[in-house]
Amino acid sequence: MTFPTRILYATDGSPSAALARARTVDLVRHTDAEVHVVHVALVSPWTNPTPLSPGQRERLQLEARPVLDAGAGALEAEGVTVTGTYLRTGRATDEILRLRDEIDADLIVIGSRGQNAFVRVLLGNDAEGVVRHAPCAVLVVRNEGETR
Repeated sequence: MTFPTRILYATDGSPSAALARARTVDLVRHTDAEVHVVHVALVSPWTNPTPLSPGQRERLQLEARPVLDAGAGALEAEGVTVTGTYLRTGRATDEILRLRDEIDADLIVIGSRGQNAFVRVLLGNDAEGVVRHAPCAVLVVRNEGETR
């Protein structure tokens, strides 16, 4: 069994992302793996059928930056050195997997938001999409009492 050496922690600022961050901290304390943090500002054909103008993209990134900074800052407050931070726009599953390939992460840590069945069917679930398509290990952290 090999332990991870490069972890990609995906955050959306949710409570389940905070739990995933805590597991990332635990992993780093036991493995000394490097940590990369990503936040994806959602842009999809379902919610934004027309391409974003430069002004809209800039506003979206300004709104998303605090989520990324908070996730990385919370890791650093726990004594974890963050190797890289990445703000992406698009569909979360696609962007997380694309970044995983770019940095060659061997573990993705992501929270499960516990969406209800209707929302999962309509929009999909980021954690589920990452698990299905990732070429590496994925740790999905779920809130206690959260059901499928």
